Amino acid sequence: MSDSDTHDPTSLRTPIVAVLGHVDHGKTSLLDKIRGSAVIEGEAGAITQHIGATAVPLDVISSIAGELVDPDDFDLPGLLFIDTPGHHSFTTLRSRGGALADIAILVVDVNDGFQPQTLEALDILQRSQTPFIVAANKIDTVPGWNANEDSPINATYEAQSDRVRSRLDESLYEIIGNLSDEGFSADLYWRVQNFQRNVGVVPVSAMTGEGVPDLLAVMMGLSQRYMKEEMEIDVAGPGVGTVLEVKEEKGFGKTIDLVLYDGTLRASDTIVVGGTNEPIVTDVRALLQPRPLEEIRTESRFEKVDEVSAATGIKVAAPDLGDAIAGAPVRVIRDRDRADVVAEVEDELASIAVDTEEAGVVVKADTLGSLEAMADALEEAEVPIVRAEVGDVAPRDVSVASTAEEGKEQVILGFNVDVLGDAEQRAEIEDVRVFTDEVIYQLIEEYEEFVEDLERAQQDTILENIVRPARFRILPDHTFRQNDPAVVGVEVNSGTVQNNANVVKFEGNEAERVGQVKGIQEQGEDVDEARAGNRVSVAIDGPTVGRQIEEDDELWIEIPEKHAKILEQELSSEIPGDELEALNMYLDKQRSRDPFWGK
Repeated sequence: MSDSDTHDPTSLRTPIVAVLGHVDHGKTSLLDKIRGSAVIEGEAGAITQHIGATAVPLDVISSIAGELVDPDDFDLPGLLFIDTPGHHSFTTLRSRGGALADIAILVVDVNDGFQPQTLEALDILQRSQTPFIVAANKIDTVPGWNANEDSPINATYEAQSDRVRSRLDESLYEIIGNLSDEGFSADLYWRVQNFQRNVGVVPVSAMTGEGVPDLLAVMMGLSQRYMKEEMEIDVAGPGVGTVLEVKEEKGFGKTIDLVLYDGTLRASDTIVVGGTNEPIVTDVRALLQPRPLEEIRTESRFEKVDEVSAATGIKVAAPDLGDAIAGAPVRVIRDRDRADVVAEVEDELASIAVDTEEAGVVVKADTLGSLEAMADALEEAEVPIVRAEVGDVAPRDVSVASTAEEGKEQVILGFNVDVLGDAEQRAEIEDVRVFTDEVIYQLIEEYEEFVEDLERAQQDTILENIVRPARFRILPDHTFRQNDPAVVGVEVNSGTVQNNANVVKFEGNEAERVGQVKGIQEQGEDVDEARAGNRVSVAIDGPTVGRQIEEDDELWIEIPEKHAKILEQELSSEIPGDELEALNMYLDKQRSRDPFWGK
């Protein structure tokens, strides 16, 4: 920054970086590698551990990236990496409707390619319009790879054999193809002209450090070129941030870990924090940050500081933080009107409030952002929500779910949260189903499968208790007994003849009941039912052959009107085609007499 800028209260803050990707694809290893390299390169204290974040200053990035980053080309002070890799850090939203992170790294294993959480991460990146680059990780595991520790990717790529290079190319182009399938135009980063239109793919190894210089260079270049204006903040202004986590801390009670992305936060400030029921107004007791690495052996893990400026991660100790929510806004009041600041926080919380219905499922998520993402996904799947909250699944959630009238709504869907022990026991007793997952769409798929199984079981139960349609004919020369009961040989033309069903014969369009099936035999064996195409002997209690029924007569199973309605309107897709044919013929006959029969 030039001297002329020093009197200007506006300053450029560090861009905030989130690291996303599928479990086991190397998010944490990559963060550790960047931190580790920074510690080796920097003087002691050049890299600073914040609460929930690590600041890597520009000069350290430059020494890791070598000639790829000339510090004179940059005004931005470095990069702030959020330490919690994955959704938790990322779906924590901030007021502008975007993610807490300004930019993201999506880590994809070159061997595994796209996995469920990769797709989930892309969905979140798209929803929040966050620029990102792809780190194609684990290049060192390509068979025959010859590692060059910490070197830029071009140098190490050129040093590989043709066979190894073509193997890696194959994996990289598969990733580029997958991105294209999801609607992102992408290429290897050195081929990308415009990073706003195309996603850069950087081949890296979190183990050997190869490609890490390129990754940092691309992050710095992107931030400098496209985000400089967004990074301009009023350093001295009242601080604005987002809660990362709410934690119990020995000696301090409930504390909040927050990322400050605008202004300054002082140990003397009064702050407003988003809470479960209403915003919490409280006085800061202490601002805590981790002790430097060399002092790690001291009694306390934290040291108190008087003030911090954006962008930074800090732990705040203050009274009444029990109801604070992960993902909620935090604002400093200072010389502003208290009611105005409370109203701002209320508005912000209202903008990510979930619409609930009179009936539906209970939803729990780890942050406000992921709660909103869950609500969006459930709305798309047309699943109503009765209650949506941040936090682990607790007994009171089970109480709410247990009051639902329908089985498919006696359900709790938990994204990235734990189920408290007493809630688990309660759910078993109350017959409430609890589903948890770390991938939103998998969670919804599991729920939809459960609903399908439930509906199928209900339909099976209904079918068991419903009279099935059938049309059958008495075979000539197959009268074995004339009456009490009449026993005749029949062929089932369509449908299912069941024991104890009533039998009718149509005279014109009038159905006349002639008796009741009192036994079915197939090749001398008693059976419960006979299907279309079967020839069986049937005992019919009531008629006499030669009077009420004759050989060659067409007979029908009598379907009660209520049953006909259920079969036609609810179960037509559940019964065999020939049974449906029998039903439709039966309905046609009844409706030619009464058009509204069975409707």
